This record gives sequence, C-alpha cells and structure tokens, in this order.
Amino acid sequence: MSCLVCGSRDKIISKHLGVCRDCIINNYPSVIPYIEKIREQARKKFDLPIKIPHTTNGKKCGMCGNDCRLNDGELGYCGLVFNENGHIKRHTNANLGFLHWYFDPNPTNCVGSWSCPAGTGCGYPEFAYKNGPEYGYYNLAVFLAACNSDCLYCQNYSYKEMVRLKLKENFITPQQLVDNIHPKISCVCYFGGCPSVQMPFTIKVNKLVSELARKENRPIRICYESNGNFTWPLLKKAAGQVLDSGGCIKFDLKCFNENLNLALCGISNKLVIDNFKKVSRYIDERKNFPFLIASTLLVPGYITPDEIEQIASFMVQIDETIPYSLLGFSPCFELSDLPTTSRKDAFACKDAAEKAGLKNVRIGNIHLLR
Repeated sequence: MSCLVCGSRDKIISKHLGVCRDCIINNYPSVIPYIEKIREQARKKFDLPIKIPHTTNGKKCGMCGNDCRLNDGELGYCGLVFNENGHIKRHTNANLGFLHWYFDPNPTNCVGSWSCPAGTGCGYPEFAYKNGPEYGYYNLAVFLAACNSDCLYCQNYSYKEMVRLKLKENFITPQQLVDNIHPKISCVCYFGGCPSVQMPFTIKVNKLVSELARKENRPIRICYESNGNFTWPLLKKAAGQVLDSGGCIKFDLKCFNENLNLALCGISNKLVIDNFKKVSRYIDERKNFPFLIASTLLVPGYITPDEIEQIASFMVQIDETIPYSLLGFSPCFELSDLPTTSRKDAFACKDAAEKAGLKNVRIGNIHLLR
C-alpha cells in the first residue's frame, strides 16, 4: 500500500485509511479528506454524528471534554444526548446508566492488574484481601456503552451498536448495579466505551459502593479505564472516590501528537494531556501503591517508538514511577487490515519509554505479538 498523499511505500499503511503517519503529522490539511471519508463510513452505519457538533448558538451539553453544542434535533457525539425543542435531553443521568456488567475473576485482564491490589496484593491489608494476587475474588466489570472519541482501531466497538439500539435491558439504576456486589467482589471497574460520558451515574454508584464497604467493614476498590476526555469537575469528584477506595485511574494515552490523535481517534488530545497532569496531583496522597496508570495501544505504522518516547517524556515530567503498559495490537474495526504488533516494534517501544526515564514499563497482550 502506498500513501495517497506522499506516495511512500516503505511504511506500514492501512489501505482503509490510505495515508501514512508522517503525512498525518506533517501535512495534516492534505490528509483530512481521507480521514473524513473513513470516519463517515465508521459512524454512519451506527447513526452517530460524523463530527463533534459545535453548532453556532447551540445548547451546551457540558458532560465531557467534547463540549457539544446542539441545535434542535441534533444528537451529541456520544449518541446519549440530544436537543429536543431547545432543551438538552439525556438518555442517562445520575440515576440511570447504560451498560452491561459481568463478574471477572481476579487477577483480571485489566490493563492495570500488573500493578494494582487485585493483581499484586499491594495495599494489603487495608485495600487488598491477600498479600499477593487475589485469586478467588472478583471484579465487577462495568462496560459503559458510549464513548466521546471514535478510534478507528477500537477493540470494543460493540458499544456503538448498543447505542444505536438502546435496548431497555441495558439501562440500570445505581442500586440495581450495586446489588450485584457479593462478598467475593473486591473491586468495581468502569470501562467501555468510556466512563467520561456517564460520570454522574458512576459517581452515584461509587457513593453506594463506599457505603457498602463501610457497612461490611471491607475494601471495595473503585477503578476507571478511560480515554481521559473528562470535564475536570467530574473527574476531580471521581478521583477522590477512587483514592479513598484504594482503586486506580487508568488513562489510555493514545498519542502525543495532536494531529495523530485527531486522525486515529476523532478528537484532540489537549484536554486529555491536561487532565492527566491535573489528576496526577493525587499521586502524592498515596505513594505506597499506584493511583494513576497509563497505557498505549501499539498500532503498527502509526504508534512508533518516537511517539512512545514523547508520551513517556511527558509522563516522566510528572512522575517517573507511573506504571505504563504498551499493548499489543489486534486488527480490529476500521483498521482491520493492519498486522498485529511485531515483537521487534513492541520491545523498541519499551526501550524508548525506558530511555525517556520511566521506571515501570511493561508489554501487555504479549501473546498477540508476531
């Protein structure tokens, strides 16, 4: 495959996207038509807006970092908010979430399990049940079915069909969710999709979880896996709850270069970077085991050792001990034509992160490497 902008053939390029990493970074105006084409294709089939709505004089949503402004009849980028007769209406709120949940045996395949109480026993005995991996215990995994980004390589894109259908069975109250917590549940983890578009619901659930933990005199940790595209007031509230519970917050730092983030994920990453800086203030409040964790999916041809070094250099300025997972890529969604991450590239990325000064770097999904 040759790049449709520069003609280069010596790089890994998705034929579905059609453009190379270098052109995305250095010649963004020229790649916009190709990006818009694949994004329209990716979102139209799920009845989602092609672009983030920023309509002049539109009503402000305010739920997440996208800052959607909607005219009458317009749908928000996540698909859960809309303008009806000049008023913002939501399918979810503090008292109603849109999700599915399941019990996941600990230590789970959570991105942070290699550095959290469930996987290692860190925080024992105050926040962990064992001085080691919590075999015999479970995570209440909460898949929040909506997202405010649009990754072309999304590994969990089933949420888009859930948003399109909006089946009654996927709507649940905070108490209904918490009622599923039994004595062997040691943690609750929100993922998706992304929790950032249903934060009032998760914050209400967290309150009930904390009350249950106090009543039963035991730890129930609260964790988030997210794209980081939060509004700060909601992230700040949740971060306090996470800290008190012994849980962690994981940011998926998809890219460092903004053009690359726009191309691959449909949104700017400026707010994500800013939120990561802000929430890092909580690290010093719990130094004995991690509060903040990061990960990056190693998308062949697009997320290179150079990109990882930039992300890692940013993280080192905050705290060199932040755990960082580099995740092997499995071809998926609109970038299904790409190969899996090579072992050579994965270890080159790990070397780049460590060269930048990070102390806790690992390769995840190592079974996927070719």
